[in-house]
Amino acid sequence: MANDLKGGYQVVCADVNHDGKIDLIAVASGQTELVWYENPSWQRHVIASNLSHMINAAYLNDQIVLASGFANEARHSIGIVSLLTPNGDPAQLWNVREIDRLTTSHRLRYADIDGSGKKVLIDAPLTGATSEAPEYHGHVPLVFYRPGEWKRKTIDETNEGVQHGLFITDWDADGRDDILTGSFSGIDLYRLRNAKWQRTEIAKGSPAPCPKCGTSDVTVGRLGSERFLATIEPWHGNEVAVYRHGRGGWARTVIDDSLAQGHTILTVDLNHDRRDEIVVGFRGNGGSVLIYHAGAHDAWSKTVLDDAIPANACAVADLNGDGRPDLVCIGGSLLKWYENQR
Repeated sequence: MANDLKGGYQVVCADVNHDGKIDLIAVASGQTELVWYENPSWQRHVIASNLSHMINAAYLNDQIVLASGFANEARHSIGIVSLLTPNGDPAQLWNVREIDRLTTSHRLRYADIDGSGKKVLIDAPLTGATSEAPEYHGHVPLVFYRPGEWKRKTIDETNEGVQHGLFITDWDADGRDDILTGSFSGIDLYRLRNAKWQRTEIAKGSPAPCPKCGTSDVTVGRLGSERFLATIEPWHGNEVAVYRHGRGGWARTVIDDSLAQGHTILTVDLNHDRRDEIVVGFRGNGGSVLIYHAGAHDAWSKTVLDDAIPANACAVADLNGDGRPDLVCIGGSLLKWYENQR
């Protein structure tokens, strides 16, 4: 699909040109152009140029919000948040307008936090503004913006150290999106209730001393009617952990400890059996994309989908319109589509 990216970091699935087919937006930290690939020819189009250190993007209603100017250490990370809008034809260059600067802006996701149908943009910076390696001491903010207004509003500043994971889910099945974060503090849930944000600790993540503590990335899956959590731990870690709820809370089970710089995790029912698989990507030692299948007695089996991509991110979309969820992953110079033929 693409093999000429520089520092491929995130792929966003969206019907950019409104032709009923899912296109792919590629965020690559080592290049200055934000690009999208048109389905089904996968022709490359430049959205914007003269950008630097892009790290994350979110798409909604013909607009892209982009985080750029990123570095792991706060003192080197400007954290530019920009709004990109098409200038007529989405295949031509888009308009770019800076809307904020928040140090180490790192993960961007849209969420309907109040059930109104009007989504807001969640911005989860990587660290606090004065944090330094290797301990990254300090609290890290979590904020949101209302589209059109684009004024930063604080959700909370309790999470500590590195805040790497951000996942949007309707935790209570009440029609309102909630927020899960993965940080040195572990897995935490944020819910907007009566105009106030409530923070609930779900689990502490890896029990090792910081900076090998907590959770790096988190997602939610289902095994029939049962909900579970799946994580990469610790930050850029080697472990895949599954959390299942019981009388004592969320019990942690490490199902794999062989990752090299784990960096992306998601769940998806690939074979329509009402039991989600876990998809994990890591970028060390050449990188791989792995699929974990749930078996009996809490056992998980592992399949190597690709052992030749330093996977920074994966996403799920039906790219060929056959009704089956496909996978797409990005890393290094590569953007790959894995067609689901089950």
